[in-house]
Amino acid sequence: MAVKIRLARRGRKRLAIYDVVVADARAPRDGRFIEKLGTYNPNTDPASININNERALKWLLNGAQPTDTVKAMLSYRGVLLQKHLQIGVLKGAISQEEADKKFEAWKASKEEAITGKVDKLAKAKADARQKALDAETAKNQARLDAIKAKEDEAKAAAAAEAAEAADAPAAEAPEASADGEETQA
Repeated sequence: MAVKIRLARRGRKRLAIYDVVVADARAPRDGRFIEKLGTYNPNTDPASININNERALKWLLNGAQPTDTVKAMLSYRGVLLQKHLQIGVLKGAISQEEADKKFEAWKASKEEAITGKVDKLAKAKADARQKALDAETAKNQARLDAIKAKEDEAKAAAAAEAAEAADAPAAEAPEASADGEETQA
């Protein structure tokens, strides 16, 4: 029986989540499986990969063949490197302590890279949010300036009308008195 380590889809439309399973190669994609090794969620950034590394290594050493996607995930998690080092130990090329040291060094550098990526994404998100907030503030300030300019213009127009209204009765009053004097004379 050929055994594969592959993905089994679950979740809703356009938001798929996958189980990493060990299954007979002839079984359907979402059908019967031998063992569930973990989960894979591509919807997060970076993608969430939760795999039981020891069980995956056991299955790989027993001959299970991973699919291309699962192979990439196992490589990302270091399981394939662990398998490579373990085969070297079994053949006598290196000791178990050396293999463990190499794996721990690789794991530390990988964790650093992942942390750097997460920090970079968080910083980019915060920068984008700040930029949007600054743009919104500038837009609101422009609106307030436009409203204030209209109010000032309206006040100036009202003051001009009031000045004209005040000038108009004063101008009419001397003419009326002049006309009144002429009629009396």
